[in-house]
Amino acid sequence: MRTKKILVVLTNTKQYGKHKEKTGLWLGEATEFINFFQKSEINFEFDFISPNGGKVPIDPRSLKYASEEDIKLYNERWFIDKALNNSLKPSDVKNEQYDCIYFTGGHGVMWDFTNNKEIHDIALSIYKNNKIVSSVCHGIAGLLYLKDEDNKFIIENKSITGFTTWEEILSGKYRKVPFLNKRVAIKNKANFKTKRFYKPYALKDGNLITGQNPFSVIKVAKLILEII
Repeated sequence: MRTKKILVVLTNTKQYGKHKEKTGLWLGEATEFINFFQKSEINFEFDFISPNGGKVPIDPRSLKYASEEDIKLYNERWFIDKALNNSLKPSDVKNEQYDCIYFTGGHGVMWDFTNNKEIHDIALSIYKNNKIVSSVCHGIAGLLYLKDEDNKFIIENKSITGFTTWEEILSGKYRKVPFLNKRVAIKNKANFKTKRFYKPYALKDGNLITGQNPFSVIKVAKLILEII
């Protein structure tokens, strides 16, 4: 069986817009995902991309919730070099190589995933090839405005999930985010489904796989593994 390739999308944004509070990648949404697939019997390779390429900031709050396994990967030289210091630019990527694209979260993605045409083009190419387009938590920002060649949102009439309005309120970020995932999803005609706040939840609709919050990474990964 050939090696499966997953393109992991990371943010370059390090603060909440005009607010100076720090944000970035929610570490576990990358490390838990990678650790899960590295334990699989199938061989997986990962490439890491960000809107600008280069350095990827870490949300400092995410380090407080990181497991020992997360921190171990966080400190591994290959992960530091390939993901955190030298992420690829969109122009470095050949879409046809990938079996799956995975949009990680962290609040930063709400600023740089939503309207990035280059990354949208990559995701759409993967989607059109009947490969997997996936996200977790705020990573849904990469899908909310993604349109096909007919100018139709790919989430239209699809069941999806992402970080909820209640979760924004409970996290204290409700007034700092540029939009609310549920509101945009409904506006763009998706069926936005949720479970109780901060509970693991993920769902699949066709080749779209989405997870609600940081606790949903493994559920997303399992759904991917079932069909990849």
